[in-house]
Amino acid sequence: MHELSLCRSIYGIAERAAAGRAVTQILLDVGQLRQVVPETLVYCWGVVTEESALEGSQLRVTSIPAVIACADCGANTTLQGVPMLLCGRCGGGSVSVTSGEEFLVRSIDVKD
Repeated sequence: MHELSLCRSIYGIAERAAAGRAVTQILLDVGQLRQVVPETLVYCWGVVTEESALEGSQLRVTSIPAVIACADCGANTTLQGVPMLLCGRCGGGSVSVTSGEEFLVRSIDVKD
C-alpha cells in the first residue's frame, strides 16, 4: 500500500509549510493514471496524523481525469475505465497524455 508512504511525504510537506501553525485542510490533486486510490489515501492520512501535530486535519483529494491528445487528428479524449491510449475520434495510437499524471499538493490551509 504505497498510499501510506505518500501520506508520510505529504505530512512532511504540510508540517514544514505550516511552520508551527495548526493545519486544517490539505488539498491534493491526483491524476487517474497515478494508481492511487483516493479513499485509501484519505484513510492513511488519518493513520499518519493520529496523535500528531496534524491530527484532525482533512486531506481532500481531487481526482484528475486522464486526457490524451491525438497527434493525427488533434482530438482530446478523456479516458474512461481501463485506460486505452487510443484516440477516441480516429482510433490512432499517436497520442500524448495531457492530464492524469498529476500528484500535486494544491494548498495547505492553516489557522492564523
